[in-house]
Amino acid sequence: MLERNFTIRIHLDDTDENNGALRVIPGSHLEGIYRATEMDRATVKEDICRVKAGGVMIMKPMLMHASGRAMSEHRRRVVHIEFSDQQLPQPLHWSEKMDRY
Repeated sequence: MLERNFTIRIHLDDTDENNGALRVIPGSHLEGIYRATEMDRATVKEDICRVKAGGVMIMKPMLMHASGRAMSEHRRRVVHIEFSDQQLPQPLHWSEKMDRY
């Protein structure tokens, strides 16, 4: 189900490696279900997503990602919004749903 979803992250504060910026493994969302324990850490390239306040990051939720503990006093507030064009299986339902027009 997550393969067709996408996420928009709106950064309210500057985010870098000192305050827990998102770390991602580029292309990992193309691998399907991919667990961290299956990775060869010696060959996997990790990118740090540095984003300025007011910046927007768009990503697929299946992208392998993590954020570390903040090492500074700077905040890292982010508005995180998930989008999907799919129905959830019963009895689940979305808390917000926009009908197509």
